[in-house]
Amino acid sequence: MASEPPSGEHVAVFERFRRVFGDRAATSKDARSRARREPGSSAPFGTGRDPRGIAEVLDALTARLGWNSSLARSELLDSWAELVGEETAAHSVPAGIDEGVLTVSCDSTAWATQLRLMRTQIISRIVERYPDAGIEALRFNGPGVPSWKRGPRSVPGRGPRDTYG
Repeated sequence: MASEPPSGEHVAVFERFRRVFGDRAATSKDARSRARREPGSSAPFGTGRDPRGIAEVLDALTARLGWNSSLARSELLDSWAELVGEETAAHSVPAGIDEGVLTVSCDSTAWATQLRLMRTQIISRIVERYPDAGIEALRFNGPGVPSWKRGPRSVPGRGPRDTYG
């Protein structure tokens, strides 16, 4: 009496799964744990054990800790002269970055106006060189104007009118 294999859809599905995923009973527990081990583990001569350069290690560390945007912002502020040129950098200083807006303080209103006209070129250079900085807009401020609202001799009122002369 020859026993024929059971037939049915469930048996066909089981056999297909065994072919695709392998037979778990055929592998030992040790082989299954070796297969689950993540790359870069401490197995000698294993994958991921080759030495890496310090630049690659630091890039991976900063990416893992989420420092890329902060480092890109600080590099942007430090290399302002290279980004806009020496003459322009002599008359403008990046003041800070707040919510994707780079604020630049200028020596005069003329320089602030000139930099406003160059806004698209400057922001395209920033996005090209420092994409992780997250700069979306630029704000150029001229020099501050004197205020008559503060000081030891200020009085409440409408402020200076035609008192000069």
